[in-house]
Amino acid sequence: MTKFLPFVYDADGFLTNQKCFIITGKQVAFLTAFFNSSLFKYCFRDSFPELLGGTRELSKIFFDKIPVIQVDAETDKLFASKIMECQTLKAQNIDTKKIEVELDNMIFDLYGLSPEERKTICCPTKSRHWKVEKDKD
Repeated sequence: MTKFLPFVYDADGFLTNQKCFIITGKQVAFLTAFFNSSLFKYCFRDSFPELLGGTRELSKIFFDKIPVIQVDAETDKLFASKIMECQTLKAQNIDTKKIEVELDNMIFDLYGLSPEERKTICCPTKSRHWKVEKDKD
């Protein structure tokens, strides 16, 4: 159960208890970025059953139904670099919003989202600043 949908990329081989899920395979850095993205939360938050207190049940049976694009190893390396930078800064209690926005924009670019779609997903009333191209009239 979780309220915040947190996902962590582990390049160091940490151990976990039975309350965590481990995803293995190829392009795991991209998956980490995707699962932490605004796009994922906007599109799939309601795919996970809501439990007591607004928490969500993150189980394999629900993840199996989520369509995810395939990326190549080079793209995954770009995400790994950004993810590791973000996690390192978070561990030092340093603000990571800029990197999170960069990761979101990388995800948006891969999915080919329009400026309007980005605005809808990002909730412009929040204090985050998203890369949105100006309409050319």
